[in-house]
Amino acid sequence: MNFSLARLARPAAIAALATLPAFASSAPASDYPNRPIQIVVPYVAGGSVDAVARTLAQALSERLGQSVVVENRSGAGSNIGSNYVAQSAADGYTLLLISPGNAINVSLYESMPYDMRTDLAPVAIVGNAPGILLVNPAFPANTLSQFVDMAKATPGKLNFGSGGSGSSEHLAGEMFKSVAGIDLVHIPYKGGAAAMSDVLAGRVEAAFTNQANVIGQIKAGTIKVLAVAADKRSELLPDVPTFAEQGYPAQKVSVWWGIAAPAGTPEPILDQLSAAILAAGESESMRTRLEQMGAQPMRTTRQEATAFVEEEIVRWGETVRSSGAKVN
Repeated sequence: MNFSLARLARPAAIAALATLPAFASSAPASDYPNRPIQIVVPYVAGGSVDAVARTLAQALSERLGQSVVVENRSGAGSNIGSNYVAQSAADGYTLLLISPGNAINVSLYESMPYDMRTDLAPVAIVGNAPGILLVNPAFPANTLSQFVDMAKATPGKLNFGSGGSGSSEHLAGEMFKSVAGIDLVHIPYKGGAAAMSDVLAGRVEAAFTNQANVIGQIKAGTIKVLAVAADKRSELLPDVPTFAEQGYPAQKVSVWWGIAAPAGTPEPILDQLSAAILAAGESESMRTRLEQMGAQPMRTTRQEATAFVEEEIVRWGETVRSSGAKVN
């Protein structure tokens, strides 16, 4: 996979390495790993991020010959768990499951406890699932153009739910408001499941989410999907056109998952982790689990992962600024 941005230079990370305590890299890379590895998920258990982490942990354990355990450290839109890893010893034994929130928060929060660009080193991006616009089955619009026409005819009347202010679902809605020139009302919930529940019940008209979050409803046919925010149609939704096919090529949104380590982790350890993750991505268990979630695998080098995260930081930053969304 090729990305347009060059690999980031991280002078702050290099400087930080010199100040790490002696135990941070006391184990030589040739001895790695010689004890259990921890993957921190910065969200509560049960979501797509958690599911990917647990599947990857099992696959990595088989390849590295050590237990790989998952720990959930939720709070502050992923900042608590992410900061925990950023401040951990740079020895390859504490890793972070990263996702769009890590890129969004760079611009969303006025004050961040860690720096995504210099305190963490992306190792790999392992999978993604395309964003979608869904509505209640009884909603009058059956196409994206009909939805836009309704929004333009009644500005500020149609609403969309999300898992919370500043979430990728919220910002996907803000992005579409901008590209389509429409006015929708955002209704934030404490989690995506609550938002989906109200869409299914007809209390909210629409939601911008990703297909991994509603795979069950898609298979059961209990929701109506108007557009897919990807370059091509989803295999799960072959009859649903993309936003681009319907005149909005700028609306490209997906949820993605990857692994990062504390900045300053020795290069041989990062290379070993990268190789193990690439091999895990080829495993039947990993491919099957991603497919069950409506997701697709991604195989990236460390350099590609770093470039991918930077592109996401820049792209979401533009949406955050245009929407005016902020979290203290």
